[in-house]
Amino acid sequence: MEDPGFWDDMEKATAITQECKYLKSIVERFENLKSERDDLLEMVDIYDSEGDASELPEFERQFAQFEEKYESLRIETLLSGEYDSENAILTLHAGAGGTESCDWASMLCRMYQRWAEKKGFSVEMIDFLEGDEAGYKSVTLQINGENAYGYLKSEHGVHRLVRISPFNAAGKRQTSFVSCDVIPDIEKDIDIEVKDDEIRIDTYRSSGAGGQHINKTSSAIRITHFPTGIVVTCQNERSQLQNKNKAMQMLKAKLLLIKEEEDRAREAGIRGDEKEIGWGSQIRSYVLQPYTMVKDHRTNAESGNAQSVLDGDIDKFINAYLAWMSQN
Repeated sequence: MEDPGFWDDMEKATAITQECKYLKSIVERFENLKSERDDLLEMVDIYDSEGDASELPEFERQFAQFEEKYESLRIETLLSGEYDSENAILTLHAGAGGTESCDWASMLCRMYQRWAEKKGFSVEMIDFLEGDEAGYKSVTLQINGENAYGYLKSEHGVHRLVRISPFNAAGKRQTSFVSCDVIPDIEKDIDIEVKDDEIRIDTYRSSGAGGQHINKTSSAIRITHFPTGIVVTCQNERSQLQNKNKAMQMLKAKLLLIKEEEDRAREAGIRGDEKEIGWGSQIRSYVLQPYTMVKDHRTNAESGNAQSVLDGDIDKFINAYLAWMSQN
């Protein structure tokens, strides 16, 4: 960064500056952990020499905080995948459950937005389709921040909600499902060939905010990939060309992940099955009635404070998934 020609290439310089900032934060957190560890060891020495148990509750409290910070930093070292450092594009699709599932999609959308805010990440809404009565039939967020994809890849799958439905006059319990798809936002050109006869490109009017221009012109783009059935949409960019380029990049990223997954499955001699958005396919359950519990069915990580989870406190589940993946 001290090189005289460092800023000649602004794009490269910005990337290096961001990496430097991130690495400095890692070192700072590590040094703070060392200091906290030394303080804890000093408390142990005092207890051993004086035998005063009155400080034990405070020690346990500080140790629990230290352990949580240590585990968070340790988990971060597991984010070594090729695309883990990239921004993330997260798409939610309402499944079985009608209006209830559309509302559930909006709740999950808020959850990921709140999580991103707590991380200091920025969030852009790339595309959305509102439900007939409430919520979203589908919504796509771009979450920008260091290791955003590395963290959020754990959220890929079906999320199940059980609660008393606010849309049911009888006050019955309702189960609804939303699928979550996560891909890295890879800015460089992806070496995946997409043939013209394999796709259909549709244009439509953007439904989001953006003034008269965005609503009067058909600038939003939907690309359908026939061989895989993948559909990607983008409406947040200013022009149709920008939306088309963004949608095409999203399609290529999806195809790249599919290809890599197929390669891994072929090497392992297995084949993955695509699951429906419904019963038996969920990765995580959120139960609000008759008790409150959030449980991840892959790692068995759980929390009794469902409201806190829905307010964005999902690091426990993300960390458990990363630790689980490192062992498998």
